[in-house]
Amino acid sequence: MAFKGSSESSSSELNFIGKGTVINGEIATESSLRIDGTVKGKIICKNTLTVGETGKVEGEIQANNAIIGGKIEGKVNVSQKLVLESKSSLIGELKASKLIIDEGAVFQGTSDMGVGTKSEAFDKKQPLKHNATK
Repeated sequence: MAFKGSSESSSSELNFIGKGTVINGEIATESSLRIDGTVKGKIICKNTLTVGETGKVEGEIQANNAIIGGKIEGKVNVSQKLVLESKSSLIGELKASKLIIDEGAVFQGTSDMGVGTKSEAFDKKQPLKHNATK
């Protein structure tokens, strides 16, 4: 479900995946996304991805910005800023231009930070590309 703010741009929309919901597959969105359930697969978010305390992602994440409060297992590629909140856990590989790790957060894996980490997936001139299956 997406809610529109006062602006008609897609960046003002917010999508929710609620607690108790499990999704297997790929999610691609140009707007922001909040996950309080479980996603197993790939997430492409051209805006801000938020994983709440009850949220869990197993797979690959590509986002412009990300705020993680839950658990992530896999690859994370954030073109701008990644925040790991105090109760979060990230096990895997991360790439981000900026990284903030709050006290109490768990990070186990490899990291790559700096200017060279910007993902090609976020070229503003190109629309999102994803495969739809029947």
